[in-house]
Amino acid sequence: MLKVGVIGCGGMGRDHIKRLVERTQGATVTAVADMVDELLDKGAAIAGSGCKKFKNADDLINCPDVDAVFIVTPGFAHKDALLSAIRAGKRIFCEKPLCTTAENCLAVIDAEVKSGKHLIQLGFMRRYDKGYLQIKEALKSGEYGAPLIVHCTHRNPLVPDSYTTEMAVHDTAIHEIDVIHWLVDDDFVSAQVLFPRVTGAAAAHLKDPQIMLLRTKNGICVDDEVFVNCKFGYDINCEVVCEDGALKMAQPSYPDVRKGAKGATTIDTDCFVRFHDAYDAEVQGWVN
Repeated sequence: MLKVGVIGCGGMGRDHIKRLVERTQGATVTAVADMVDELLDKGAAIAGSGCKKFKNADDLINCPDVDAVFIVTPGFAHKDALLSAIRAGKRIFCEKPLCTTAENCLAVIDAEVKSGKHLIQLGFMRRYDKGYLQIKEALKSGEYGAPLIVHCTHRNPLVPDSYTTEMAVHDTAIHEIDVIHWLVDDDFVSAQVLFPRVTGAAAAHLKDPQIMLLRTKNGICVDDEVFVNCKFGYDINCEVVCEDGALKMAQPSYPDVRKGAKGATTIDTDCFVRFHDAYDAEVQGWVN
């Protein structure tokens, strides 16, 4: 049984604690850490009796009852916890992003390489989503020819005031950056960000929406619309245009309701619902 310590008991952290306790085989949560007492107590309550509580990440990492570490803190706080866990030789699941600056990312990568072990898995759940997996298999078959263009949208109903313009890249579009690289098996060579007219729903400091234009070594062009205050729901789309066909990601199965001369289809409200199964598969794969 893998004894997991979870650092960060916010919304995402508590969701992972619940997943590890209730839906993951071969793992148990033996310790949680958070600087905020209320969040720490909530996380420990989900983990159950016997779970140790820490205010300091290093204390959790070095606890003998912790075999592996889950890092679910904000991205800017990842570096120190990652380096500490690497020094301790603990296996690590770290929610994206690795870090929020290139300098810190390289410092973590360098530390892992010097350790001589592959210790870190990053939390990119879309690689485990049925829709993306279907596109991946279709591309691998060769039936549709080479990919030429990829269209993506990443829309959230709203974000907190603490969300910054830069976070649209390292906290939101990072999902597309990862999954498109994986889908087409190609590296990016250029990137451009366009700022359309700002929505009235955005905080004064935030430029939202944004359009990101990426190009790969093989000339594939990617456009990614990031709109984090769209109001209407959590709306994720991906279409790969190939030489001999187009592959559009299937959406979750909700009924198309028609009543009173009107029609409507349900849209998810957050990532926890939309990617519920993908999160489960990702964490189970890490434990395995």
